Amino acid sequence: MMQHLTLGATLTALWLLTPVHAQAQAPIDVATFSRETTPGGLPPHWQPFNPAPKVKPTVYALVRDAGRMVVRADAHQSMSSLIRVLRVDLAQTPLLQWQWRITRVVASADMNTKAGDDYAARVYVLFDVDSSKLPLSTRLKIKLAKLFYGVDVPAAALNYVWDNRHPIGTLQPNVYSERVRMLVVESGAAHVNAWRTETRDVAADFRAAFGEEAPAVVSIAIASDTDNTGEDVTAWFGDIRFLPRGTP
Repeated sequence: MMQHLTLGATLTALWLLTPVHAQAQAPIDVATFSRETTPGGLPPHWQPFNPAPKVKPTVYALVRDAGRMVVRADAHQSMSSLIRVLRVDLAQTPLLQWQWRITRVVASADMNTKAGDDYAARVYVLFDVDSSKLPLSTRLKIKLAKLFYGVDVPAAALNYVWDNRHPIGTLQPNVYSERVRMLVVESGAAHVNAWRTETRDVAADFRAAFGEEAPAVVSIAIASDTDNTGEDVTAWFGDIRFLPRGTP
C-alpha cells in the first residue's frame, strides 16, 4: 500500500512540474478582401465613415489587382474612411499586419499643419478608452475639435501613415488632437506602385505614444485623403490581421 501511495505521489509531483503549453492564439482576421469574389462593392463588415459630411468622400471599392481582390481608394480632393468595428485583446494578438500600395505620395502634405494633414494611405487603430476619465482640458479639446472642424476625434487612436517626407518611425500628435498619434510607417516615393507588407506591434506603439498599457482595440479603419491639399491619389489595401508575438 505504501508503495502505491509513494508511486502515486511521485507521478502527481512529476505532472505538476511538467510545463503546460497553452494553445497557440490564432490570428484574428480583420480584413479578408482576397477571399471576396465579386468586384465593385464594399467588403462585408466594413462601412463607409465620413466624419466631416460637408467634405466629398473618398471612393472605395473591391477590385482585382494582380489576380487577387483588394480594396481600391480613390481620393480626389476628398476625405473619408472604411471602418470595421471589432474587439481585439492586444495581450493575445498585439501584432497588426497589412498590405498597401499607392500611386504617389501627397506632394504638398505636411503633418505639422492642418492645411497639410493629408496622406496617400492610412490605417487607423481605435482603442477602448473611457473619455470621461481623461483630464477636463483634454475632453474640452475633443469637443472643440468636433465643433469647429466637424470631425469626430476619438479618445485614443494610432494612425499608421504613408507620409511624403518625414522619416519612418516619426511619432507625434495629430494636428487636430493630441489623442490621435501619427506614426510614419512608409515615407516618400521609393516604393510607390509596389505592394508593401507592414507589421506593427500595436501594444508597444500605444505605450510609446501614450505612456501606458494598451486597452482593447475597438475598431480598424483604412483611408486615403486629400481634402486639405486638394490633390489626387489612389491607394490599394490588402488583407489585414492581428497576430500573436512570435508569428513567423
